[in-house]
Amino acid sequence: MSNFTMKKIFLIGFILFLGNIFAQNEGFAVNTDGSKTYYKTFGKGEPLLIINGGPGMNSNGFEDMAKVLGENQQTILYDQRGTGKSKLSKLDAKTISMKLMADDMESLRKHLKIKKWNILGHSFGGMLASYYATIYPNSINKLILSSSGGVDLSLLKGPNLIESNLSPVEKDSMNYWNDKIEKGDTSHKARLGRGRAMAPAYVYDQKFIPIIAERLTQGNSTINGLLWSDMQKMNFDCKSKLKSFKNPVLIIQGKEDIISNEIGELAHQTFPNSKLILLEHSKHYGWLDARDKYFSDINSFLRS
Repeated sequence: MSNFTMKKIFLIGFILFLGNIFAQNEGFAVNTDGSKTYYKTFGKGEPLLIINGGPGMNSNGFEDMAKVLGENQQTILYDQRGTGKSKLSKLDAKTISMKLMADDMESLRKHLKIKKWNILGHSFGGMLASYYATIYPNSINKLILSSSGGVDLSLLKGPNLIESNLSPVEKDSMNYWNDKIEKGDTSHKARLGRGRAMAPAYVYDQKFIPIIAERLTQGNSTINGLLWSDMQKMNFDCKSKLKSFKNPVLIIQGKEDIISNEIGELAHQTFPNSKLILLEHSKHYGWLDARDKYFSDINSFLRS
């Protein structure tokens, strides 16, 4: 066999290998109200749905996580209703609610012909995952709550850990940009200014500030407001129903997270078959601050 043929075979093999790691499939699932959910998948094997934070953010910032975890299983990313490519013609209390969001996940599971999936919910995504587990517990195999906002609304009752993680200068800057935005300046410059001021609260390793600052510009404030309002209206509290959820649950967050350790501890007390991991030198984004440990803890939990 000539060197040229060998190189060609190697190149084809390498491209196929990359195909296994990077996006393999994308499409739309139809929801119960006729709207559509955009999704993409990475890798092969047991399915893991990844629910990004927000509320009101698309899934773009979670591709790195999906690709890394997609080396050991199939990972599924999706844009929550009204965000990214999951477009809605109208944003109001009738089109945006926790129940509709949970129903969208179930429609996606059925569309992908998955009997049971593992779920990883990050930040607000952890709250949505917990809520989904109260309505569709039989659709879940294992559950991972990554820096989750909690199983109830304790988050709104405690101290503001974003502010307490900022220096006086960062706090002044955040207030300055917040004031401009509230007065109608919706420019990228204003949103990025606020993002830069707030980002140090989210990551322990300051080299990630530009990534987080940009991510913080991407939220849809209308969707964010509608979902928090819905959660307060329904008095969001999953604890009593989740006490009977017997499947394995991993709760993982930074020791210095903007989500207090008490919120993780409360989830740990709620789920009967759960494990709590607090990552050293880590805030809200474990896969940035404590990358190796974050991914190895998740992969070993999913394998076990």
